[in-house]
Amino acid sequence: MKKKMRFVLSLLVGLSFSSLLSFAMINEQPESSLKRLAGYGIGDAVTDFKLKNVDGKTVSLNDFASAKGFIVVFISNHCPFSKSYEDRVIDIDKKYASQGYPVIAINPNDPEAYEEDSFVNMQARAKEKGYTYPYLTDNTQAVTKAFGAMRTPHAFVLNKENGKIIVHYIGAIDDNPQDPANVTKHYVTDAINSLLLGKPVVTTITKAIGCAIKWKT
Repeated sequence: MKKKMRFVLSLLVGLSFSSLLSFAMINEQPESSLKRLAGYGIGDAVTDFKLKNVDGKTVSLNDFASAKGFIVVFISNHCPFSKSYEDRVIDIDKKYASQGYPVIAINPNDPEAYEEDSFVNMQARAKEKGYTYPYLTDNTQAVTKAFGAMRTPHAFVLNKENGKIIVHYIGAIDDNPQDPANVTKHYVTDAINSLLLGKPVVTTITKAIGCAIKWKT
């Protein structure tokens, strides 16, 4: 009886999550209608930026003098896809920050569109989940546009080279937003592992799967 109950509960949780993702996808703009941005491409040098962190301090890439590179991830509070990746992003930071590749999370959304993405709610979410990395707000959305991010989550793997910060990967974190146990392609961590070994990144661009960024009007 207990096994049956556990099975039913697991099934309900899975169905609920699937429903959330389906709802998000139904209510999101199709890829063809998303605002196209002429952002960074593979091999481009990233311009440093300064954004406000949830602790109230301003953070820039230059603050991380000992870093070998960065994992910049555009995320949001309200998006089911972002929520499904939270624990995975935390795990990635815990593993790779000590190896020179810290996560830098940026919320690009207009809080007027989703109150859940307000700075106060960002602070609450970071505290609740125990974020191990900066969670920055892009109030002007200028940094988001510079990167060319279109969805949350949208990941960019950067590497320091000859005094510049170079883009080596753009796209999804992995190939399974719904079930981390069934991921078969770990795009972000594969890119980092290649860089750590001094090898070229094999898969450099994938399609980001998530909620469309909410732009200011």
